[in-house]
Amino acid sequence: MAGKRALVILSKGAEEMETVIPVDVMRRAGIAVTLAGLAGKNPVQCSRDVVLCPDASLEDAVKQGPYDVVLLPGGALGAQNLSESPAVKEVLKEQEARKGLIAAICAGPTALLAHGIGFGSTVTTHPAMKDKMMNGDHYTYSESRVQKDGNIITSRGPGTSFEFALAVVEELLGAEVAAQVKAPLVLKD
Repeated sequence: MAGKRALVILSKGAEEMETVIPVDVMRRAGIAVTLAGLAGKNPVQCSRDVVLCPDASLEDAVKQGPYDVVLLPGGALGAQNLSESPAVKEVLKEQEARKGLIAAICAGPTALLAHGIGFGSTVTTHPAMKDKMMNGDHYTYSESRVQKDGNIITSRGPGTSFEFALAVVEELLGAEVAAQVKAPLVLKD
């Protein structure tokens, strides 16, 4: 089970908690995470003015693929940037074609819609994105805090970031590892 790798795509306007918490939780689980900057390797200003430094540009990170999971944080502007990116479309299409795990949180799943990923799946989003996500009958909508359907994991917002991240860990490494990572986090059950 060793050697799992994750690609987290960071764009301007990404929601900080939905970026940092999954990166942190996956790294605690021993997953090699690459935080890739959509616009290059320069620091990225997130939705609440926290500045994050990518490990690599998306362009360079893609050359190191494939990854076991591609993860899209939310944030309205961040998700819009992901939705408008041909590079993100290419990464997601490749990941879907090889049946790799794709995870998106909050407004992040709207990038799946924009790029035609996971059509027919049951998904969830931030409540404010429900109407946008359901435009076109491509998905079944769930009110679950974390929704898994096949190779797609979606979640609702900053407050579900830990559950979302642990669901990704469980999918890649199993329930036992997820439980080991969760215990010292002192999360409320």
